[in-house]
Amino acid sequence: MSHLLRTSRLFAWLFLTGLSVAVIVTSGFYLYLRPGLPPVHQLLDIKLQTPLRVYSKDNRLIAEFGEKRRAPITIEQIPTIQLQAFMAAEDARFYEHFGVDIKGLARAAIELISTGEIQSGGSTITMQVAKNYFLSRDRTFIRKFNEILLALQIERELDKNRILELYLNKIYLGNRAYGIAAAAQVYYNKPVSELSLAQMAMLAGLPKAPSAYNPLANPNRAMIRRNWILGRMQDLGYITQDAYELAVSAPLTASYNSTETEVDADYVAEMARSEMVRGFGEEAYTDGYSVTLTVDSEKQQVATDALRAGLEAYDRRHGFRGAIGQIDPETLANGDLSNLILNYPRIESLLPAIVTGIDDESGEVETYVRRIGQAIMPFETMTWARRYKTENLVGPEPEKPSDVVAPGDVVYVRVEKPEHIALEPESDEADSDTGAIEQLGPLTVSLAQIPRAEGALISLEAKTGAIEALSGGYSFGQSKYNRALQARRQPGSTFKPFLYLSALENGMTPATIYNDAPIVFDDSELETSWRPQNSSGQFYGPTRLREALYRSRNLVSVRLLRDLGIKKTIDYLAQLEIPVDNMPDDLSLSLGSGQLTPMELARAMAVIANGGYDVEPYLIESISDSRGDTVYQAPETILCDENCQEVTELATSGVEKSDSDSDAEASTDDETSPEIRVMRRLADERAVFILHSMMQDVIRLGTGRRALALGRDDIAGKTGTTNEQKDTWFAGFNHELATTTWVGFDQPAPLGRREFGASTALPIWLDYMKVALEGRPSSLMPRPNGIVNIRINPETGQRARPGEDGVFEVFREEDAPPPLTSESENDANGGSEDDDLSRRIF
Repeated sequence: MSHLLRTSRLFAWLFLTGLSVAVIVTSGFYLYLRPGLPPVHQLLDIKLQTPLRVYSKDNRLIAEFGEKRRAPITIEQIPTIQLQAFMAAEDARFYEHFGVDIKGLARAAIELISTGEIQSGGSTITMQVAKNYFLSRDRTFIRKFNEILLALQIERELDKNRILELYLNKIYLGNRAYGIAAAAQVYYNKPVSELSLAQMAMLAGLPKAPSAYNPLANPNRAMIRRNWILGRMQDLGYITQDAYELAVSAPLTASYNSTETEVDADYVAEMARSEMVRGFGEEAYTDGYSVTLTVDSEKQQVATDALRAGLEAYDRRHGFRGAIGQIDPETLANGDLSNLILNYPRIESLLPAIVTGIDDESGEVETYVRRIGQAIMPFETMTWARRYKTENLVGPEPEKPSDVVAPGDVVYVRVEKPEHIALEPESDEADSDTGAIEQLGPLTVSLAQIPRAEGALISLEAKTGAIEALSGGYSFGQSKYNRALQARRQPGSTFKPFLYLSALENGMTPATIYNDAPIVFDDSELETSWRPQNSSGQFYGPTRLREALYRSRNLVSVRLLRDLGIKKTIDYLAQLEIPVDNMPDDLSLSLGSGQLTPMELARAMAVIANGGYDVEPYLIESISDSRGDTVYQAPETILCDENCQEVTELATSGVEKSDSDSDAEASTDDETSPEIRVMRRLADERAVFILHSMMQDVIRLGTGRRALALGRDDIAGKTGTTNEQKDTWFAGFNHELATTTWVGFDQPAPLGRREFGASTALPIWLDYMKVALEGRPSSLMPRPNGIVNIRINPETGQRARPGEDGVFEVFREEDAPPPLTSESENDANGGSEDDDLSRRIF
């Protein structure tokens, strides 16, 4: 008996000693590790790595930037059955344990011993939150112990629902999807609330191994994992037997769904991204900012489409340049066409196609189109394809398909009826396009080619500078060079309105007479003399400034600049805040030989459109953080005629500095973030009003007559074409909206003898403005005080005498022709006027 007692005491002491050592060791680990553990409250401040999203002003998604796809969601937005699916897969006793589940650890150990793998996992959801938010992925005892300690601490300080919400927003679920909301979009293109039970179980199976159980990469393993989770849900009483059987029998419906942008505005998106990174650094990609732009989605889409259509129309006028590639007959007969065509990229709506057969009798060409498969190209879609020879010369019109293409040719085509085909967007993360997409009907394609000419369109709200639409080229995917901002080109005759505005401010009038006659300038630095001439090559004699502008008479502009003075004119351009660094200091300035970007010219035209006030183009209307709080709001714009410095000081004096203001400052590069942006007057109001009437005649009577198709009375504008037709322009506006278009080659080269601003740039402008101005009332600049209308003799520019043929002209009061007097008074006063007229003519 005593021996048994002594043995019992020995074991008791050994047990107590071991327990004490375990407690001491555990306490030691805790005391050692506790200081290094992060405070739990940091969980509430952590910013999930959410991508930057860019929206139009009417809340259409333009672009998303960032490595991780995530859309934070609250637990109230997640169906209960979805929560139960994750608990069944990861932690069925989540609402029962205190952060560490002893039973769960034991069950995981038994599963490992019996099956060789752990199905349900040993880590609780709380432990996974600790690991995902705070700890590394290292598989060490220290990290596991830290995970347990943190889990216990998290459970003490946060409620269960908050922990589960943090978990479901953080977990990685494959294909760049972080969080359940992003995964629902990636795999099923649905919000979480619309998923079926089978789909919910599929997502719940991903945290354990996002690659191994991925329904796209490993569908069989994913289905086994899904059905196991459905079985667990039934065992736990989450679903009924009927629901289980229905879900288990459901087919796999997952597919890759990229973020669907709603507006084709890549150049605008890149401008916004660049601005955000400049202001917020790399955090712009991860901190969940939402940027709302000034662009209108409908106008932006039309701008993109109009520019592409205009460039394609120019390209077709100059003929077909031939196939982009050739496949030899043997490869064509025996090769895998779906792989061969992958060497040629899709460019916007144009798809590469291999010509597989030609039937001249039926007038049909058989093709194999990338991501589509077999298609027919009728000859009537090819009749434009005269052979290109030079920019001024094309071959004869083709009479049959074989005049244009041959078997094995690789050409670009466009689907004639896109609604008849389900064409998926190409993505690096989607399956490679080695097969044809299912066709919904007979498919017809038309011959196309990628334009070599490029262009730009900028549309500004004239009074505020807000960018309503912008396109910087045919295809951002093909060239990220934003011509709207970066292409520095000669404006040609679109520069003339600024020269004429300077003349109007210096006492000249629309009735001032200049001679449209030959003129020669000798330059000692040049081997030949400069002999400017009109685009027609003809001369038209004495011409009023109004007519000289709407008919774009070059020789009148040269004489006008000579009279105004080159330095004085450049100073006036600087007053209008037009960049003058690339302006020549000779008379060629009058013909637009300086250099401006399309944006610089568009901004200057907006100054004319709004009545002469400064314009600062801007793109970002507001920026919100991941919580939806506004961190930047574009200031309101007011137009100022006088005492503008005082108005500016009043506008900025009451602005308080805050953290959000600091963020806004970073994104706008301002030392302050004023609530009001003051735009001062740059040009005389009456001179601008007169210029409006002169530029309206460009539309009614001159080179911009094609714009009459709008059927509006409020349109003014100016065409522009440079020497050898290397740059072509049209800038047109009403009092509210100013739009400028440019067409040319990236490397300056002639567009062709018959190409002018009216034939290349104006049609693009017209297609855009038809939509941009649809439903909007006429907007004319209000008539300012100090303007008079006087009937003049169009031959002399002087007041018309009674009985003479005359036209009404608009003048500033002080510049109006003198009243009619007696013959003797006219003779007495006519000397100086005759001298002035003589100077303008000769």
